Amino acid sequence: MPEILGGNQARVEVKSRATSVGAALICLSAALWGLDGVVLTPRLANLQVPFVVFLLHAIPFALMQPFLWRSYSRLRAMPARGWLALALVAFTGGMLGTLAIIKALFLVNFNQLSVVVLLQKLQPVFALALAAVLLGERVSARFLAAAVVALGGAYLLTFGLSTPAEAADGISLKAALLAVVAAGAFGAATVLGKMLLGSLDFRDATFARYGMTTAMTLLYLAIRGIGLPFTTVTEANWVMILIISLTTGSGAIFLYYYGLTRVRASVATICELCLPLSAVLLDYLVNDSVLGPWQWVGAALLVGAILRISIIPDNGKSNQ
Repeated sequence: MPEILGGNQARVEVKSRATSVGAALICLSAALWGLDGVVLTPRLANLQVPFVVFLLHAIPFALMQPFLWRSYSRLRAMPARGWLALALVAFTGGMLGTLAIIKALFLVNFNQLSVVVLLQKLQPVFALALAAVLLGERVSARFLAAAVVALGGAYLLTFGLSTPAEAADGISLKAALLAVVAAGAFGAATVLGKMLLGSLDFRDATFARYGMTTAMTLLYLAIRGIGLPFTTVTEANWVMILIISLTTGSGAIFLYYYGLTRVRASVATICELCLPLSAVLLDYLVNDSVLGPWQWVGAALLVGAILRISIIPDNGKSNQ
């Protein structure tokens, strides 16, 4: 009996360590995304937005080649349904969402970048709403109530107690709307990603998503007549792009998915709060930008409602 108890205790300790490592990696990836939105990507504002999106996918995709080249054989065997899911995920979460959020970050010109980043936390609202439409998942009254609170928090975060016309100029309003579009696009990618992960594991899915988004953005640059203006990229830009590629880009995504295999979804949702926390802290430390009183109320309502949506399902039990 003591041997059995000792074995069980050892397994519990191993599982506990794995959970701790997974939670730490998700916290790190979320903090890196906050760093990206507030500190790194805005430093590329001298470049055209579609070209930035291309570089932020093409460079990581190139860096993945020596490590994930075997993914090509698995991609060739993927069914048509998988390719459709890949194309939809790359378009929504890869190209459209990234175009919208980078444009929003560039528009505010370092003025409360954390607001733009925080508005992305609306993503679960869009994800669950789209899951109801596309996958037939049931929408409860509690979800609808939490979604209303989240939208109210987003409004306070953006405008305070004023109307949009009174509280923000046209640029700030456009940036907020673009951030919401990005949240919707990323939410759609979350739902559509369920189809993709039915055909590929997360490594192959990440590799394929970056490759497909690179191809789509290259086509977009050609259609817009922008081309590939590499001469506009400064040495400082290249350094920043490389840092993003290795850390807040593909690096953070791999850390996130690796951590997600070791923790429950409810734990991951708590860990993801490192994103808004790091965004607000870095925006203050780096840009000397502070949220106003009603913006803090809005941020609290937004994050609280998203936690309610993400952690407490209809049966009252934590997501596993």
